[in-house]
Amino acid sequence: MFAIVKIAGHQFKVQEGQLLYVSHLDGKVGDKIDIPDVLLVDNDGKLSIGKDVKEKVSAEIISEVQGDKVIAFKMKRRKGFRKKIGHRKLYTKIKINTIA
Repeated sequence: MFAIVKIAGHQFKVQEGQLLYVSHLDGKVGDKIDIPDVLLVDNDGKLSIGKDVKEKVSAEIISEVQGDKVIAFKMKRRKGFRKKIGHRKLYTKIKINTIA
């Protein structure tokens, strides 16, 4: 059994017990969250799509991590202009508990 869910603007294919990194979600470690946007559910070959989906997906927040550093470097030649800025995006690691 698997489901296609929409979390923070991205679509993911999830199964029960799967660990997943998603964009930063509000909440603390150990909080239970419900994912309301279930787009598709495959239950042993029976597809439910759109408004026919009655299943709900619940997950638990495992940890919060930072991604790799992304650097934006700007330079204008012969002008002495150099600007280096960077950021690290926050991700939330979740575990899919149930699809029911």
